[in-house]
Amino acid sequence: MRSFKIEGRYKDMGYVKNITAHYRTLLDEIIEEREAQGRPLSRSSSGRTTFTFKPDPLQNFNREFTDYFVTGRKEDIGAFDTPKNPGQAIGWVTKVGPDFVELEVSDPATVLHNGDGLCYYDLHKELVGMAINVAEPVSARSVGQWRVYPKDPVDGFKDLRKGTEVNRNRDMAWVRTLEKKSSDRRIGLWAHLSETPTGFSLMLTDEDGNVGSADVQQPHQPATDATKAEASLREQLGRFGATVFAVHDIALQLSQPWFVPASVLNALRRDAVADLEANRARNFARLPRATPVEPPVPYPEDTLSFLGNVFNHKAHDFYVRHGVKVIAAAYEAHEEEGEVSLMITKHCVRFSMSLCPKQAKGVTGVQGTIKAEPLMLINGKEKLTLRFDCKPCEMHVVGKIKRQVLNQVPEAPLQFYKARPQVAH
Repeated sequence: MRSFKIEGRYKDMGYVKNITAHYRTLLDEIIEEREAQGRPLSRSSSGRTTFTFKPDPLQNFNREFTDYFVTGRKEDIGAFDTPKNPGQAIGWVTKVGPDFVELEVSDPATVLHNGDGLCYYDLHKELVGMAINVAEPVSARSVGQWRVYPKDPVDGFKDLRKGTEVNRNRDMAWVRTLEKKSSDRRIGLWAHLSETPTGFSLMLTDEDGNVGSADVQQPHQPATDATKAEASLREQLGRFGATVFAVHDIALQLSQPWFVPASVLNALRRDAVADLEANRARNFARLPRATPVEPPVPYPEDTLSFLGNVFNHKAHDFYVRHGVKVIAAAYEAHEEEGEVSLMITKHCVRFSMSLCPKQAKGVTGVQGTIKAEPLMLINGKEKLTLRFDCKPCEMHVVGKIKRQVLNQVPEAPLQFYKARPQVAH
């Protein structure tokens, strides 16, 4: 595996930071486990990443998690309670005041902050949000007891009463943490300082085997305090903060701990780092592209519908090379004006609602009475039909392109060019 894609469209910076850090941590654990088992994996990139926070996917927008169909069909993988972010349960209401709400948190370590976002379900199971202006402990002696002053009037919160379970869907302390620099990636190296007849030599070897070195002419001046001099050498040589490197170990091959001015050591380290960076760039080799199979493997079918998503000449040429004779343009080409399958998924709403005909097999009085008639997805004025292909156990989301969309785009059949068209200037 050379790359790992994480879905992150339209997500904010905090989301991307947290989720990439979460997967980075999991991948590092797998790599370390394989190394311990004697079945090492080869890293595709150099260095190690450290974080100033502990990644937690529960802090991001989520409606709980599922492994989809990796380990087989589950009874329910849908989140039908709300399309909004319900957050994490933190406690329950103990008192509703004229302009405040008192809460008891389930975990005494939980701390509420000004600007936190809370929410709860009303009696109709609708999620109600509550933005907090001020959050403070009920008293100095109270543990786990908080008084929050919402941004909006308390009497406007429907069905908010004593005993209501409260979730937090925005933790301002977490938000502020991710607004700052939260990660650092460094390439490990080993430093080796030795003396020469006229001065000193520093050699740096990184974790990829690249080497950089530098020499300096400097008189060998005995140190008045050997222990202090050695500590100073290690301290100055280990300062790689402004670079992409982090030192693992510093070896001193000296007849005695010499006194070397900090300015000399800093210059020696900078020159060695510059040489190492130049050698890394010189030795870098991109992974070769996979060699195509010849002759090309034939595509299972010789006809490709719009579901093939062919929208440019490179995709067209690819399928032609693999034996496809008839290729329809992608849906985005606006050539499919009738109702078509916009999405085909193994996730089935009927199954999640216990209305699947296969679920009724063997149930007395039920078998044969449940049919996979179409259902509708409704969002405002938007309606999409759900059709069910029970033999392969798939659900189709069916719709057609809007007339106003067609009218906005001039009619122009999709063309596949043998070469890039020349644009006149």
